Amino acid sequence: MDRRRGVCIVLGLVAGLACRTGRPLYDSTPNDENAPGTIAGNVTAGGEAVAGRQVRAVRLGTTDTYAAVTSVNGGFSIQVPPGKYRLELNLLEGETIVRQPNVIDINESDLDANLEIVLGR
Repeated sequence: MDRRRGVCIVLGLVAGLACRTGRPLYDSTPNDENAPGTIAGNVTAGGEAVAGRQVRAVRLGTTDTYAAVTSVNGGFSIQVPPGKYRLELNLLEGETIVRQPNVIDINESDLDANLEIVLGR
């Protein structure tokens, strides 16, 4: 019974650490101001995932652009250096953006996840 309890405690600790948001558990580049952060989220339209669309993160005050293509579930993930970003998405005829994040501030090794871009048709 004690061994089972120990295994449960270890699994609970691991699960708790895996649910941590914001910063990675291990930063392989401490004090590196250019360590990339990540902007991640989903693109949806009418509650359905929008796959195969390019999402661009444009660094404010520069022409630096980083991009990713949405997956079958509408998800995207873009690694970017620290800075402030806005997201852009090419619209098809008749589409409008109903909701999108404001300025995204990424710090060293930061993760800004669960962002959502919602399209209207």
